[in-house]
Amino acid sequence: MLLALDTSTTWISLALHDGTFVRYESTWESQHHHTVELAPAVQRLFAQTGTAQDDLTGLAVAVGPGSFTSLRIGLAYAKGMALALNIPLVGVPSLDVIAQAQPLDERPMIAVLHAGRRRLAYATYQVVGDRWVAQGEPDVIEARELVKTIESPTLVCGELSQEARAIIGRRWKNAIIAPPERCLRRAGFLAALGWERLSAGSADDPVSLAPIYLSTAANPIPD
Repeated sequence: MLLALDTSTTWISLALHDGTFVRYESTWESQHHHTVELAPAVQRLFAQTGTAQDDLTGLAVAVGPGSFTSLRIGLAYAKGMALALNIPLVGVPSLDVIAQAQPLDERPMIAVLHAGRRRLAYATYQVVGDRWVAQGEPDVIEARELVKTIESPTLVCGELSQEARAIIGRRWKNAIIAPPERCLRRAGFLAALGWERLSAGSADDPVSLAPIYLSTAANPIPD
């Protein structure tokens, strides 16, 4: 049984995966109440599925990019549980979770999430074999600048504000924006990626696993 947690931005998502089914999934906008909402939400997950933390055989956690504080809260919770239960932990880039939810396509894709100050954290993906694979490292950009990079038909998905959707949508011939239901980061997809890694015998060191921050110490991404 694998528990997946994503606290990358104002949105929190939890899922429980047993290798055959996603037994539970919940996603909500926390408005930066992660500290008080995360632990009770995990307990509700166990109560509603008739499971307990001792049933867990692994954990998956989204490691960013995202909000500095939000990522720390989720990662600290996952690390603490992994160490307490002595079970493996895998960290998954948050943009990979968004990409996992999209249908395969021959066109390139840009996955984004909110990064504060009207900026977007983003990465470009291409289908390689049977999955979306990031092409290079994630970066931060404003929507007005991102749209200038889209010169051929490109899928765009992820956490987009109304303003960002409007800006990117102006490049409608080339920027194909995914509908809102496919733009939500859902922990069921995070759980699937985590289960795949654990099944392959791959896990991260819970002590050294670190979040992806697209900022410098002098200019952190704000919460």
